Amino acid sequence: MDDIGAAAGVTGPALYHHFAGKEAMLIAALAPVSEGLLEGGKARVAQQADPKLALESLVEFHVAFALANPAVIALHLHELDRLPEEPRRQIRRLQRLYVEVWVEALTALRDELDAPEARVLAHAAFGLMNSTPFLGGEVDRVRRAELLRAATLAALLNHH
Repeated sequence: MDDIGAAAGVTGPALYHHFAGKEAMLIAALAPVSEGLLEGGKARVAQQADPKLALESLVEFHVAFALANPAVIALHLHELDRLPEEPRRQIRRLQRLYVEVWVEALTALRDELDAPEARVLAHAAFGLMNSTPFLGGEVDRVRRAELLRAATLAALLNHH
């Protein structure tokens, strides 16, 4: 709570004055992130006619998000399943739609993949890119971004 409060410019306990409890706060933090990822992902793909450039743009978009928001990723990993059913379902639905943006990009680029296989690769890519909460600061941010983009593209473009 203190980290969230610090990001908002208030103390952790002060956050409780603005929300009806921790659940409402988590929903307010997680739902817009999922909406933003979905809209941003769709926009990135819409801007690129070339499937490889579309995928590269998606990777760049998500890596930038992951590096800017490691606390949100950690919050998602640890708290999403604790939310009440309806907001959890809403967030999961947005996430599934975001995954499908990746699936469409992958199947457009790699015709040997069917949708379920592309979904496996998309989730593997998210595992790579969403590792940011576990990365220390030994490597500067620009280089971390380069490494994450390269590792993700290598995983997605390897045709074996």
